[in-house]
Amino acid sequence: MSKLFEILQKIRTKPGMYLGKASVSDLFHFLVGFKTALRELGIEATKEEMDFYREFQPWVQKKYQVSTSNSWAKIIMLHCANEQEGFNTFYKLLSEFQNRQKNLKGDLFDKQSSAENKPNLEEVIGR
Repeated sequence: MSKLFEILQKIRTKPGMYLGKASVSDLFHFLVGFKTALRELGIEATKEEMDFYREFQPWVQKKYQVSTSNSWAKIIMLHCANEQEGFNTFYKLLSEFQNRQKNLKGDLFDKQSSAENKPNLEEVIGR
């Protein structure tokens, strides 16, 4: 498992220990600092982490149908009554985001499998 997702699970269970309180805005700032610290230490991000860093923001924008330069945390807060609700919403969205990867991989695998199972021209003619 990646360092990013390990720390996110720890924060989810004990937000007060890492953030002071369950807050999507504080979580966002924590993650920016976490990413910066890893980069400064020369620790490379995994493929899953890079996908999160590059794709989560546009995915949230698409989900909420907004085009903005605001962070994903601010977009989430536009739809939540308070920081605690935003924090909980982030984890729901994160789960959806990660599952969309699995669904995309599954769809790709299904397409490859069905393409591999299709007979080629020689097989058709030979029948």
